[in-house]
Amino acid sequence: MKIAIGCDPNAQTAKEDIIKYIEANNYGEVTDFGSEDPIYANTAIAVAEAVAAGQYDRGILICGTGIGVSIAANKVKGAYAALLTDVYSAERARLSNDANIACMGAFTTGGKVRELLVDAFLTKEFVPGCSSQPKVDAFRKYDMER
Repeated sequence: MKIAIGCDPNAQTAKEDIIKYIEANNYGEVTDFGSEDPIYANTAIAVAEAVAAGQYDRGILICGTGIGVSIAANKVKGAYAALLTDVYSAERARLSNDANIACMGAFTTGGKVRELLVDAFLTKEFVPGCSSQPKVDAFRKYDMER
């Protein structure tokens, strides 16, 4: 799996920890989109564009709360970013919504919880034809037509 990751300057340490965790667990190849830009939207959009274009299978974005990067990433056509705060939601982001970008807060979510969110997000897969398929189809259709 190819994973794009980026953050704002406030989340540099959290991002580095997540990269180490992904590599230690052999979840895939990680490309770091950086953390130097104080305008988190720029990094979020770069990651979202790369994921939406199919260059990466999944993306991970981190800022103070995860809210800003989530909003920014979701402006990109084909990017489906989910703000993850608990394991159940992280699982459902993949299983029910086929989200392709995980967003997390460096200030609102502890390191161990972030690891659990990464586990859930990177190991769960959307099942085509499942009961959530019509819902996913509806928002993707709207996204592509806008």
